[in-house]
Amino acid sequence: MTNKQQLDSFIGKYSPEVASVARKAFRWMRRRFPQATVLVYDNYNALAIGFGPTERASDAVFSIALFPRWTNLFFLQGAGLPDPHKLLKGSGKQARSIRLDSVELLDDPRLLALIDAEAARLGLEPEAGSGKIVIKSISAKQRPRRSP
Repeated sequence: MTNKQQLDSFIGKYSPEVASVARKAFRWMRRRFPQATVLVYDNYNALAIGFGPTERASDAVFSIALFPRWTNLFFLQGAGLPDPHKLLKGSGKQARSIRLDSVELLDDPRLLALIDAEAARLGLEPEAGSGKIVIKSISAKQRPRRSP
């Protein structure tokens, strides 16, 4: 099984609604950053799909995270990103996120401006990275992937 097929099987564990948004968001990010290295973590709480210029988790810029009832787009260093429209949520020291209620949100010019600014600020240019998918970890124990 290829890493792409394995990623697709991880996404397939979620409800059709969550999986659909996640697959569309993944394709959207791959088109926007075709050379990004994709880091996959099938963790206890969520499936995280990171995008960065290298295989180092600390270099990742964005992450699509799947939860039983929704999908979020994380800006992994988003705390330092100016957000004049207050689109990003969170109060931690590093990450900020936005819930992707629909993939059409990715076409919002305000969000596109944030994505482009963060990518440029942290070195995720369209030509940066190898373009490969790397399965970094699969947790033996996992919470249910579908809400009851």
